Order: sequence, then structure tokens, then C-alpha cells
Amino acid sequence: MQATNLSWSQTEHNIAKSAFDKAYKRETDFILQAVRQEASKITELQDLWQMNDYLSARRHDLEGKYDFDESSLVFTFANLIKEEWLKIEELEGLAAEKLAKISMLSKM
Repeated sequence: MQATNLSWSQTEHNIAKSAFDKAYKRETDFILQAVRQEASKITELQDLWQMNDYLSARRHDLEGKYDFDESSLVFTFANLIKEEWLKIEELEGLAAEKLAKISMLSKM
């Protein structure tokens, strides 16, 4: 899905990349913490397979979600805000039009 052809200045690109990387780190740190906690509880082979299923699902989700494609960044950021991996304030410096679209979409 593409946003209208929004152009991104170099400054906006840098702001977007920084925010994108912060959200990715937050989510992957959360996954690592959850896996460490759950791994300590593994006592049976079935527990291990459940962990594998969880990891596979999370990997699929991450690979689909974290695509730094400028044509869809408005939607990506709205989703990350909705999921609370990112705050709109971390996108300060983007054009008002982009921020308004991201904010509106994050509330849908």
C-alpha cells in the first residue's frame, strides 16, 4: 500500500530512519527478553516446539513490518505508533502533512 507520492528530504529521511531503528530495537529487545524468560521454563520437548512456533511467527511479523520503504513509511509509522513501539514525538521534524497523516492513521 502506498501513500500519496510524498517526497522525503534528506533531513526527514534521517529522522525517519532514526525513529524506525528505535522502534525495531524496542520490539526486538522485547522479544529477546520474552524468549529468555520463557526459555528458562522449558522442561519438555513440546515446550521447545512452542518456542519455535513463537519465534517463527515473530520473525514473519518483523520481516513484514520493518521495511524501510519511503512509499509506505507513513503507514509503517502509524502501525508502529498504534502498537506502541514508537511515539509520534519521535517523528518531530517531519513535514506537518506527514505527521498529520501518520497521526490520523494511527488512530484508525
